[in-house]
Amino acid sequence: MTRVALIHALAHSIAPINEEMARQWPSCERMNLLDDSLSGDLACSLQGLDADMHERFETLAAYAERAGAQAILFTCSAFGSCIEAVAARRPSMPVLKPNEAMVADAAALGRRIGLIASFAPTLVSMPAEFSADIEVVPHLAVGALDALNQGDVAGHDAKVVQSARWLAQQGCDVIALAQFSMARAESAVRLALDLPVLTTPGSAVRVLRQRLGWL
Repeated sequence: MTRVALIHALAHSIAPINEEMARQWPSCERMNLLDDSLSGDLACSLQGLDADMHERFETLAAYAERAGAQAILFTCSAFGSCIEAVAARRPSMPVLKPNEAMVADAAALGRRIGLIASFAPTLVSMPAEFSADIEVVPHLAVGALDALNQGDVAGHDAKVVQSARWLAQQGCDVIALAQFSMARAESAVRLALDLPVLTTPGSAVRVLRQRLGWL
């Protein structure tokens, strides 16, 4: 049986990716690792993705590898260089950043991408992952993550929809929800706008299956 490690920095990311895995790839064994101090530490840090943060990611990846994982998917979008370092040490093992599959899907659909995040550091690191010929319009869904932390799912989704409407008014032709925790708002955004809407879980699972020979 194929085992994939899902490594999370936000507890809210666990359900969306597990639901997507169950839908697209029910035979895959999922291994969930959570360190919910990572996002808080990054948000408070003046050092950014420093050597200590890189070491923490390597420790998580090494644990997953020893536990028999055949691939690793990280589910928090703000730790790009840490994940790249993990992947560089494992050239024969699929190691995915949470958003790399969605970035490719978005580029195939449009040239002006509306990128929504509820965690501000994501909008610092993620736009650079798009090629130079893609225009990325980033937008922070202010208060959406706080609403989710308080259990207000409807409030979270409403704030994401508000951001999506603003991006549509800026002429964006694709809406990309940058975080796994935001995937729950996909249907609400689709109802509000007549635009393609992409989520990180949907794109990531498809690429994982492809890299492990299931497509």
